[in-house]
Amino acid sequence: MILNENYTLGNGLTIPKIALGTWQMSEEQAEQASLAAIRTGYRHIDTAAAYCNEKGVGRALKACGIPRGELFVTSKIPAEIKSYKQAKESIRNSLDYIGSEIDLILIHSPTPWDELWGNGNRYYEENLEVWKALEEEHRAGNIRALGVSNFNADDIRNILSHCEIKPLVNQICVYIGNVPKGVIEYCKDENILVEAYSPNATGRLKNNATVAETAKKYGVSVPRLGIRFCLQLGLLPLPKTVHEEYIRQNADVDFNISDGDMQLLLSL
Repeated sequence: MILNENYTLGNGLTIPKIALGTWQMSEEQAEQASLAAIRTGYRHIDTAAAYCNEKGVGRALKACGIPRGELFVTSKIPAEIKSYKQAKESIRNSLDYIGSEIDLILIHSPTPWDELWGNGNRYYEENLEVWKALEEEHRAGNIRALGVSNFNADDIRNILSHCEIKPLVNQICVYIGNVPKGVIEYCKDENILVEAYSPNATGRLKNNATVAETAKKYGVSVPRLGIRFCLQLGLLPLPKTVHEEYIRQNADVDFNISDGDMQLLLSL
């Protein structure tokens, strides 16, 4: 069962193969969804400072009755933070809100969101400042692993060329019809696990007739097909929902998409 399976990061830390995403959830929604996910058997919750719901996740961790060491929590430094001082403050706030060490913290984006596709500035030097803050907190025992999000290969090379502790994860947008093969292959070559956010294309996958027909063929929902697709690419999917029934369904992905159907889906 997928809820009992893990990947192993480059530093030997195990990370559950599927996580509950909490983007666009309020504190209360994140708390209730996290509790529902943990009851279902999830052991990995993904949050971020920018989601403004770390406190809700932290409350769920305390209330769930599962030892903290059996749970994996990811958070992120906001994309707009590009200095050592601000990064240290952000990390300290996240630790306080979640109420424990954090298993994985990512730089949420190489650039501020409003510049992601803008003027070409990739903030190489600034991201190294943020990385220095992450490394210090890792050495202090407050963060167990470090990573990035929405980074392309050049952004990652910049970190690898200067870091003392390498990034172990790159969280990017992946779904059927949007598979950035170049950065995925680069990450695999560097032993960096790729996490796939929005594996259901924020609900849009159901509008694709080929995807819908393929899901019907396997007797599964379109979101379950999208999650399984990411898993078979060796990625870690982060499906997001506040509904307990969908949380359960999203973990019911113990089926295999045939090689032929994987190629069909990859061609979309």
